[in-house]
This record gives sequence, structure tokens and C-alpha cells, in this order.
Amino acid sequence: QLQFVESGGGLVQPGGSLRLSCAASGFSADYYGIGWFRQAPGREREGVSCISRNGGSPKYADSVKGRFTISRDNAKNTMYLQMSSLKPEDTAVYYCAQMTYCLDYVLNQGKFYYWGQGTQVTVSS
Repeated sequence: QLQFVESGGGLVQPGGSLRLSCAASGFSADYYGIGWFRQAPGREREGVSCISRNGGSPKYADSVKGRFTISRDNAKNTMYLQMSSLKPEDTAVYYCAQMTYCLDYVLNQGKFYYWGQGTQVTVSS
């Protein structure tokens, strides 16, 4: 059965960094991408980044390009999101989840499935 466990969130000052982790198991054969989305109160869910299970270039939302880096460790079944130059607008609960394909179009469409409990990221002075 599919399971995602997010961790690594916390409170950080603007300009700081955080590294989020996602321990995953039980990927569905019907989906070929894995990624992160975020949700803040009063704001629309936003796809942040994704990476293909088997090759392909990582994708990023325009709002985080140049600041966030997604990576994976297949041996450990773990995905990471390295976040730097954090801004108050990055404050949200971050979730990892499956997606059908890791493509810019699909990321922007916001089609994510089977996410975990999420981890809170707060960027504030």
C-alpha cells in the first residue's frame, strides 16, 4: 500500500534554508512522477516541483525556480526538497505525492495523488 511521510519543516527567517524529506513506499504502477505541492490558508494549492521515477529532468514552478532543488535517493525510497532563499510567501504546508507524469504542464495543472500528512514551513522574521 502507498505511504508518504513528510518531514523537515520548521520556522526559518527570510533568506534561510530548509531541507524537506519524503519517505515513500508502495508506488502505483499507474503513475510515473513524484513531487511536492503546497497549501496555505486562503490560497490555491500550488504544484512546487516534481521528478520522474525513471529519468527525465526535474520540473519547478516559476515561483521557486532557482531557489528550490528536488532530488531522490532510490535506494532509500526517499525524495528531498532543498529550499533556499526562502520568502514569506513560501509559508505553507508541504506535501509529497504521486502524479501521472512529471511535466511542466502536469505540474501546473496540479494533479497530485495519495499525499501524506504534510510538513509545515513557516518563513517569518
